[in-house]
Amino acid sequence: MRFEKLETEKSNPRTKNLDELSTLEMLRVMNEEDATVPLSVREVLPEIASAVDLCVESIGTGGRIVYAGAGTSGRLGVLDAAEVVPTFGVSKDLFVTLLAGGSDALTNAIEQAEDSEELGVREIEKSSITERDVVVGITASGRTPFVGGILKHARRIKAKTVLICNVADSSLKAYADVTIAVRTGPEVITGSTRLKAGTAQKMVLNMISSITMVKAGRVFGNYMIGVKILNEKLVDRATRIISEISDLPYNESARILEESGREVPLAILMALTGIEREECEVVMKRNKGNVRSSLRELGGAV
Repeated sequence: MRFEKLETEKSNPRTKNLDELSTLEMLRVMNEEDATVPLSVREVLPEIASAVDLCVESIGTGGRIVYAGAGTSGRLGVLDAAEVVPTFGVSKDLFVTLLAGGSDALTNAIEQAEDSEELGVREIEKSSITERDVVVGITASGRTPFVGGILKHARRIKAKTVLICNVADSSLKAYADVTIAVRTGPEVITGSTRLKAGTAQKMVLNMISSITMVKAGRVFGNYMIGVKILNEKLVDRATRIISEISDLPYNESARILEESGREVPLAILMALTGIEREECEVVMKRNKGNVRSSLRELGGAV
């Protein structure tokens, strides 16, 4: 598809005179355009749900989630993957990122790297992708060669594939098991997909990683129970989480947290059941660290 035909490259009729507006008027029209993004994301919730289910299945079999993109799209993948680790207490190897141009492209524009399908293939080959992994290609235009090379290779080795794009008819959708096409339309500044398209991609990535972690048992209720305790602030946060979930006093929750070895999920199970650490550890291991299913096994309220 020719670039001028892409939805993301067209001129926005609502911002034709953008440079003639006052500062406040510029901000107002930009805000109005941004307000359309969540509505566009809402239209593709079923597709996002399908992507989440693929990711949950992958993690359950020892697989990984691989984000691949160039420019803004690639940087958003790196950001989301980095934030999953402290938020949910998972290994940094669970979410892998492939960014056109490598780590230098995080802070410097290396735009030409996105045009090489072969570069994408080389990058994914270095990552030792297997059929247990899910590869998520992120490209506003839906045609980036770097992402295309990665998705094609992933399909050849039978990994599951997801495409996140901002156009209706992506040329790469043939290589995706799930296509999430968030149609954000022309940008406030023509072709600047770091704006609405990037905002939509960030929202979708938030949804995929967060709900995958919820379904993988890294959240109990709406609490981040996978938190790794690295300082006193986090000791306090973990203690409050245990106290609020169990309705036990703060001091009692602090004692249980220490008895658990500062493992918050284990401490929650101990607090809710009154069972000693050793037995709770056995049950947690059998349930792959999932507090909710461990609690059911022990006959506790869920």
